[in-house]
Amino acid sequence: MKVLPMTFFSLLLAVRVLAQTGVKEQLVIPLSEPGKPYKVTVHVLNGSIKVVGYEGKDIVVDVFGDSSHRHREDGESSGGMRRIGGGSGLEVSAQENDNTVTVNGGVSKLSGISLKVPSNLTALKLNTVNDGNITVSNVSGEMEINNVNGSITVRDVSGSVVANTVNGPIVVTFKSIDAKAPMAFSTLNGNVDVTFPADFKSNLKLKTDRGGVFTDYEIAVDKSQPQVKKTEENHMYKLNVDSWIYGKVNGGGPEMMMKTMTGNIYIRKAK
Repeated sequence: MKVLPMTFFSLLLAVRVLAQTGVKEQLVIPLSEPGKPYKVTVHVLNGSIKVVGYEGKDIVVDVFGDSSHRHREDGESSGGMRRIGGGSGLEVSAQENDNTVTVNGGVSKLSGISLKVPSNLTALKLNTVNDGNITVSNVSGEMEINNVNGSITVRDVSGSVVANTVNGPIVVTFKSIDAKAPMAFSTLNGNVDVTFPADFKSNLKLKTDRGGVFTDYEIAVDKSQPQVKKTEENHMYKLNVDSWIYGKVNGGGPEMMMKTMTGNIYIRKAK
């Protein structure tokens, strides 16, 4: 029976370290099988995530502590007593198992985590919630990116992207796409701005409640009447009119959903 290699790395920083400005620590994570396809997942509760593709063979993780948060805590007081520490520790863990890497920031208060990854990535999953943006550049593969209070920016990538946030814009620029993969881009507050290769094919599903849809593609828009749905419950009648825009680019292909409540949608053709 083959035993799969597994390595586990942890980074524990004392509270006093966070008093420094621009705290930075680094994890270097070797892959079990360098040069072969691999997957990366990053979970952060507080802070930004940055991922950049490069020509190396290891995954390099730089961790930045939130020193400004530490300074704010020093000024807090309660019942006449002044706070001098506690609750500011930093703990980041990373696990590699058979070319699958998971990085977890736990509940630590970070300013950000930055990763350099080999360019032959096959799958990337990124999640953050508070006080941070997500940026990705120069990678390929299947990407799933989720934020809550921050923007998502993806530049010069190949493959497919599913990107969702609540408060912030989404900007994505493709070098090439997976011709068979459906994709989705949604935010509540912000623009959705995606640049595709000139020859990409898609069935579009678009919606903005307080904005417009703009494109330099020739899109065959479905001009049929919106679908109307009527329901009755407890002698109350509800009427719902579908406000989605449907259309095809270059004859159609996999579904491409773009949605925002407050903002515009931009579908750009790469020059």
